[in-house]
Amino acid sequence: MHTSSSVTLAVAVFLASAVESVEALTIIVAAGVSRGWRSALEGTAAAIGVLAVLVAALGPALVYLVPINVLRVVVGALLLVFGLQWLRKAVLRTVGLKAKHDEDAIFRKQVQELSVHGGTGPGLSGAGLSGAGTARASGRRQRDATGFVVAFKGTFLEGLEIVIIVLGLGAGNHQLGLAAAAAGAAIVVVAIIGAVVARQLAGVPENAMKTVVGLMLVSFGTFWAGEGLGLKWPGSDLAIPVLVGVYAVVTWLLVQALRPGLARLQPEQAHAG
Repeated sequence: MHTSSSVTLAVAVFLASAVESVEALTIIVAAGVSRGWRSALEGTAAAIGVLAVLVAALGPALVYLVPINVLRVVVGALLLVFGLQWLRKAVLRTVGLKAKHDEDAIFRKQVQELSVHGGTGPGLSGAGLSGAGTARASGRRQRDATGFVVAFKGTFLEGLEIVIIVLGLGAGNHQLGLAAAAAGAAIVVVAIIGAVVARQLAGVPENAMKTVVGLMLVSFGTFWAGEGLGLKWPGSDLAIPVLVGVYAVVTWLLVQALRPGLARLQPEQAHAG
């Protein structure tokens, strides 16, 4: 039972970290292409350093100083909030009420904004490309503040979500080392793939991954919040896969319930137009 819980935890952390890492990588590559790789990589390294300090400072305190039942209630509530947000977005994207996350589109937007910010004109052609090339050339010789800040912000914000997930899932069951290892593995895998394919990030099935991660987060959140409140789950850790299944069925039912309403709404909107 303990092994089943550990595997589920590791998979949840890995998938969540992979999704956030892809989003961070998109911003880093855009900053590197537009403003110079030196500044982008330095901003990334600085953000990772700050995040490492946060983990070193908060991790042991959460694991060793906070009573486990209190920790599980708080962590369970946070995971429920995170998981429900991810599931809500996944459901809306599945039924077509929210645009799917397109990393290629985000990349192009980031490059365009950074090129415009450099005062070289809009777009990725003409003056925009010339400006991006100038920024890359100058970036090899000197630091670019914009590239550094963009890469730092993107890495820090996405990395902060990874830290919260690692601390939440790991500390909630005193398996911080396992959670950190799973997150580290995801970051390394995404970094290797990113180094090979760079901008070709749109093929990542992010909506499916976010659905799975959302299901796992709400399941762990429910399980640990219940344990912290004194609830004895039938089968102990085996209740987690059952909760995943229950939430999966509820999510599927929501999708099925929303699709007919969307199908009726679209013709009405077209007729009104």
